[in-house]
Amino acid sequence: MDQIVLKKKPHEATRERPRLPGQVVLVFQGGGALGAYQGGVYQALHEAGIEPDWVVGTSIGALNGALIVGNDVASRLERLREFWRRVEQKPLWAESPFGQAIDRSAAYMMSLFNGVAGYYAPNQALAWGGLNALVGVERAAFYTLDGVRKTIGDLVDFSHLNGKHPRLTVGAVNVRTGKMHYFDSRNQPITLDHILASGALPPGFPAVRIDGDPYWDGGLYSNTPIEVVFDDNPRRDSVVFSVQIFPIAGPEPESVMQVLSRQIDIQYASRADSQIPRQEHIHQLRHMVRELVRMMPENLRNTPEVKEMAGYGCGTLMHIVRINANPERNDDLLREIDFSSQGIADRWQAGYADTARTLKRRPWETPIDPMVGVAVHDSDAVDPQPSLERAS
Repeated sequence: MDQIVLKKKPHEATRERPRLPGQVVLVFQGGGALGAYQGGVYQALHEAGIEPDWVVGTSIGALNGALIVGNDVASRLERLREFWRRVEQKPLWAESPFGQAIDRSAAYMMSLFNGVAGYYAPNQALAWGGLNALVGVERAAFYTLDGVRKTIGDLVDFSHLNGKHPRLTVGAVNVRTGKMHYFDSRNQPITLDHILASGALPPGFPAVRIDGDPYWDGGLYSNTPIEVVFDDNPRRDSVVFSVQIFPIAGPEPESVMQVLSRQIDIQYASRADSQIPRQEHIHQLRHMVRELVRMMPENLRNTPEVKEMAGYGCGTLMHIVRINANPERNDDLLREIDFSSQGIADRWQAGYADTARTLKRRPWETPIDPMVGVAVHDSDAVDPQPSLERAS
C-alpha cells in the first residue's frame, strides 16, 4: 500500500457534513481481500465530510465496520489503513523486478499454505486427525482466527463502538438453526466475538460461539444485508451507500477456473440484486397504506383496528446509492485471498475513485416519487478514462 499515501487534511474531523436527506447508512458486503475496496469508499466519504450514522456489515464488511464505528472520526481512516497494512502479504523477494511480476501469485500461495499474518493461520489440530477428526465446531476449520482476534482487539475501542452512535449491525448465521441473526449495537453490547462470528466463513474459519450457540459468516445467508435498513423500526429517511464488491453482471466464462470465479460472483451478488426490487415493492405498499389511512374519515382513523393497520404505513424516503466495484483485470477464483501489496492498493484506490465520482453527482438530490419512496442510484464504476483518481 506504499503507492497510496494518506495525507491528513486540516480540521478534517470538525468539518461540517454536507446536508443529506436523512441518516447516512453504509452497507458492506463480505469478500475477504476484496474488502480493501471498502476502505477506499470510506476514505472518499470521509474526505467529503460524510460520516455514517449506521454501518451494516457482513464478514470483512463487519471488520471494516467495526474499525469505523469503534473509533472517533479523527482516527477511523488511519485505523482502517493500519488493519490493511497488518494483513498485507509481502513476499521476501517482492522488491525485485521478478518478485513484483509474481507478487499476486506468491501472495496466493502464502495465503493458502501459511495463512495471513494478523488475520489467520493454519489449524494445527487437523494435522493429527485429518478432516474426520472430531475436534468440535469451534476448531473444525482449515485455519484459526487468533491473528485477527488480536488485530481487531488492538484497533477497535469497543466502549466507543457501543456508544450507539454511529450504530453497528453485523450479521451471522446460527450453525444449528441455519437462521440469520443480526447483532445490533442499538439493542445489545457488541463484542469481539460478534465481529469474528460474522466473518467465520466455513470451512476456512471455525464457528464462533455466542451465548452458547455457534455462528458462521453471515454471507452464507445474505452477503448484502440491505434488508436490515428497510425493516428497521422506526424507519427513517436514509441515504444508503451499498458497496457492491461482487459484480452481478460479467463476461461469459471460457474455462473451468473462470466458471468457478463467475459462480462466486453470482452467488454473493445475486441476493443483493433481487433484494432491492422486492424491498422497493414493500416500501411502496407501506406508502400506499399510509395514504389510504389518511383518506379515511377521522372517526375510522381513530378506531383500534385502523390504528393497528396504520402502523404498517410509512412515509420515509430512501436513496440507495450502489457503489459498484468494477472487476479488476487480474481477478480470478482466488481473488478473495489476494492480500498482496498491489492487490490491496489497487482495490482501495478503485473504491476511492468510484465513490469520489459518485459523490460529485450528488444523487441524493434526485427527487423521489412520494408514492414509491425509494430511488436507486448506481455509481459510474467504469471510468472511460485510462487513469483513475489517486487517493490522497
